[in-house]
Amino acid sequence: MAVVFYKHMMMKLTYRLEDEARTLELGAAMAGLLKPGDVIALHGGLGVGKTTFTRGLVRALVPDVEEVPSPTYTLVQAYDAPGFPVWHFDLYRLESPDEMEEIGWDETPEGVAIVEWPEKAGKHLPAWRLDIVFDFEGEHRLVSLEPHGEDWQRRCDEFQF
Repeated sequence: MAVVFYKHMMMKLTYRLEDEARTLELGAAMAGLLKPGDVIALHGGLGVGKTTFTRGLVRALVPDVEEVPSPTYTLVQAYDAPGFPVWHFDLYRLESPDEMEEIGWDETPEGVAIVEWPEKAGKHLPAWRLDIVFDFEGEHRLVSLEPHGEDWQRRCDEFQF
């Protein structure tokens, strides 16, 4: 008797966003999916909406936050959301993946890590994560959710936006 294993095919979701307001709304909608230990890797060039998306997400998780700045120069911003901390990393200026420990990466398993320029994290970026890829389509943005891991696939399958 032969045993056949089927690998679960991870399916991505793609959204066409008309403007910055819709990018903020997508971030806010994604906030409801998150739990401690999650890593969201934001891919895309300069100016495609990664920080805007994060701003919507953080404001949904931490309603009393006054400002959600880009951590381009500080490398990381931390927020205390009810239930878990949130870290927003911008690795654009990181020179080596070894610097991840210096900026607090080891603390992230107890909360949620949102990572811009994740390719600079090297071995620190976990295999089980949600990749969000930002790109332009004319004057609009295309945003694709690419789950890595069955739990992320399940959450993306249930996501409504």
